[in-house]
Amino acid sequence: MSSDKYEVVMGLEIHVELSTESKLFCSCSAKFGAEPNENVCPACCGMPGFPAVVNKRAVELGIAAGLVTNCEIAKVMTFDKKNYFYPDLPTGHQITQFFAPVCTNGYVELDSGKHITIKQIHIEEDAGKLVHEPRTRKTLVDFNRASVPLIEIVSNPDFRFADEVNEYLEKLRLLLSFAGISDCKMQEGSMRCDINISVREVGADKLGTRTELKNINSLKAIGRAIEYEAQRHIDTLETGSEKLVQETRGWDDDTGVSYSMREKEEAADYRYFPNPEILPVYIDDAWIEAVRNSLPEPAHEKFERMTARLGLPEYDSKIISGSQNLSRIFDGALECFDKAKDVSNWILGELLAVAKDSDIADDDISIDTAKFAAVIRLSHEGKINRTVGKKVLAEVLINDVDPEAYIEENSLGMVSDTGLLESAIRDVLSENEKSVAEYKAGSQKVFSFLVGQVMKKTAGKADPKSVNELLRKMLD
Repeated sequence: MSSDKYEVVMGLEIHVELSTESKLFCSCSAKFGAEPNENVCPACCGMPGFPAVVNKRAVELGIAAGLVTNCEIAKVMTFDKKNYFYPDLPTGHQITQFFAPVCTNGYVELDSGKHITIKQIHIEEDAGKLVHEPRTRKTLVDFNRASVPLIEIVSNPDFRFADEVNEYLEKLRLLLSFAGISDCKMQEGSMRCDINISVREVGADKLGTRTELKNINSLKAIGRAIEYEAQRHIDTLETGSEKLVQETRGWDDDTGVSYSMREKEEAADYRYFPNPEILPVYIDDAWIEAVRNSLPEPAHEKFERMTARLGLPEYDSKIISGSQNLSRIFDGALECFDKAKDVSNWILGELLAVAKDSDIADDDISIDTAKFAAVIRLSHEGKINRTVGKKVLAEVLINDVDPEAYIEENSLGMVSDTGLLESAIRDVLSENEKSVAEYKAGSQKVFSFLVGQVMKKTAGKADPKSVNELLRKMLD
C-alpha cells in the first residue's frame, strides 16, 4: 500500500455467538450443525403471541465478556428493537441493546502496550441464514440461527494496521474461549468480524469516508481485505476518478476484491426504540462477583504457569495455551500423570499427528484425558514403545478403547526378551547380508535401516533401546 501521505483508520464490530444450550428468548437448541429449520419454534420464527423470555445464562456470559475485556458492567440493562427488513429476520426487527448495553468503556491491551478501547458490548439475537442455490436460482431460509444469543463487541477507531487487527482478534479469541463465553470458531460463524475502514491524510483530524467490510471469516482474509480496501480508498482519493461513498461492502476472498452491497445505514435509519415486552435486567455487585469468581484461568496466566511453575519450554506453552481445548486436555492428563513435559510432548507430537491423520481440527479433539494419560504412563514405564503408543492413542481417540485392555487383547506389549530379540536380529542379518557388509566396511547409515527391519519383524513391539544395543553388539 502506497502510503506515507495517508493513514488508515479502522474500528471493529465483532459478533460472537454465546455458548448457551438454548436461544436468547426461547428454549430451542442453540447448537451448531442441526438440519435446516430443525431448531425452530413459534417464538424464534416470529409468530405473534409468544413473548420473549430472557436467557439468564446469556446475560452472565455477557457480564463475563465485560470482565475479561476490562469493561464497566451496567447496573441496569435493557433490550431494544432495531428495525429493518431482511428475509432472514422473521419479525422485521432485531432485539438488541442500544440505550443501555450490558458493558461499556473497556479495552484489550496489545503486546506493544497499546490499548484498543471498547465502546460497548451488547447482547442481541442473531438473524437466520439465507442459503442461495445457483442451480435452481432459489434462495432458502434456515431459521436455526434466528434468536441464537450473540454479543457484539464494538471498538473505537483505534486501529491503524492490519497486524493490530489480527492481534486484537487473536487476543479476543483467547479471552472469550478460555472464559467459556464462546468457542470463537470463525469457520463456523460463531465469531464474525465487520471492519469499518476509512483513509485520511496523515495529521488530519477528520475521519475520511467510511466503508464497512462485512463478515470476513478468517484472519488471513481480514489482512487481504484491509490491504485491498485501504488501497482502493487511496487510489480513489489520488485519482479523483470516482467519489467514495459510505457503504457496506462484501469481500470475495477468491478474487481478492471487495464489492458494493448497499449504502451504509446510520443509527437513525434503524429507528431504535425500547422493547416494551422485556423488562429491564438489574445487575448487582453480588451477581458480578459470582460471575468473576466462576471464570477459569485465562490463557496468559496458563502460559505463565506452564513455563514458570511447570518448567515447560515457551514453544510448548505457547501452542498449548493458545487453544482452550488443548489446554483442557493438558490439564486433564496432568491430573492423572504428573510429568508435564511428557504430557506436552505427547500432545504436540502423537495427539496432534493422530488428529490430523483423522482430519480432526485441534479445537475439535475430544478424548478421555484419563485414558490419554494412561497411554503416556505405559510408554513412560516401558510397557509399550512410542510406535505402539501412537497406535493405541489413535484407538483411544477414535473408538474410546481402554488402552490397557486393548494392548493386552492385541498382544502389543513391549518385547524386551533378549532371546526373542536376538533371534529376530539374526534373521534380519541373514536376510540383509549386503547391508551387513556395508556396515562392516564403515557405513553407519545402514544401521538405522537394520534397526527398522528388526522393528518390522517384531511388529513394532520391540524395545528400541534394547534393539540398538543388541544389534550393534552382534554386528561388532
